[in-house]
Formats: sequence, structure tokens, C-alpha cells
Amino acid sequence: MSHPPTLTDAPTTDAPTTNRPDVDLGTDEDVATDRPWIVLVWNDPINLMSYVSFVFQKLFGYSKAKADRLMLDVHHKGRAVVSGGTREKAEMDVFRLHEHGLWATLQREDR
Repeated sequence: MSHPPTLTDAPTTDAPTTNRPDVDLGTDEDVATDRPWIVLVWNDPINLMSYVSFVFQKLFGYSKAKADRLMLDVHHKGRAVVSGGTREKAEMDVFRLHEHGLWATLQREDR
């Protein structure tokens, strides 16, 4: 009676995996997993500066002075980095900012 093949019965090959297009060896993004993500808030013509500052205080617990500084960066420079960390945390921060009507995105931190 024959038995189903097992791993030890499988043929072996000495072909390197680098020549196999079906094998994902990773990308620079995978290698740099320790690089944190940042959350950017972008300037928009809708929200009042006082409201943007209020949202920063409410969501991130920033002091009024820090929230005002970040809000002024958004207003004058067009954007500001308001938080950072893991991708999951950054995604949640972007979601919460969107819930408050702010234009926010996430990206890998430049090094």
C-alpha cells in the first residue's frame, strides 16, 4: 500500500531562491521595520486654527503651547508632524484626526 508523500520524501533542489520569482525575499521596507511611522496634518481652508489646536490637545494630550506651535506649523509650513510610532498607532491617529475633520496622512519617518 502506498503512503502519501512526506516532507522527507520531497525532492530537493539546489537552485537558489533568488532566481525564483515566486519567492518574496523582502524589500527595503521589510528590512527597515524599526523605522517608525509619522503622522502628518496638512493645512486646509476649512478648519479654524483654534479648532486645530484644540484637536491636538484633545487627541494627543499636548499642552496649549505645544498644540499652538504645531497648529502654526500646519498654517505657515503647510503641514506638521503630530505623532509617531508603530504603523498601527499611526493608522489609529490618522483615523482619529479624520473623525475630527482634519486632513492627515502617515508615512515612514525619513532618516
